[in-house]
Amino acid sequence: VQLQASGGGLVQAGGSLRLSCAASGRTFSDYAVGWFRQAPGKKREFVGRISWSGGTTKYADSVKGRFTISRDNAKSTVYLQMNSLKPEDTAIYSCAARLPAPYLSDYDTGEWEYWGQGTQVTVSS
Repeated sequence: VQLQASGGGLVQAGGSLRLSCAASGRTFSDYAVGWFRQAPGKKREFVGRISWSGGTTKYADSVKGRFTISRDNAKSTVYLQMNSLKPEDTAIYSCAARLPAPYLSDYDTGEWEYWGQGTQVTVSS
């Protein structure tokens, strides 16, 4: 499956952005999708993920209550709605996909099979 993240940009602290992860190539609804981010000089970190059906989501503590992941399988797209943005949210955001595997870690980037190019999010103070 091919993934492409979009929707990044420059926003002031407290503002909102919605990122999209568009997929092609395989039956998108078979795949769980995760969002990750990487700030300059830091390791890529888990932001959140959504199950193949959209029925369950999981978030990193740092974004819980501010970010929401949703999906539209008819459009083969997953969204990351980011509200109350903080300067520390500045990073390159990427989406990843894998077939459902409850025994795999959501946090480990090596457990995700497909990756898209990232989109830059910059939050100014």
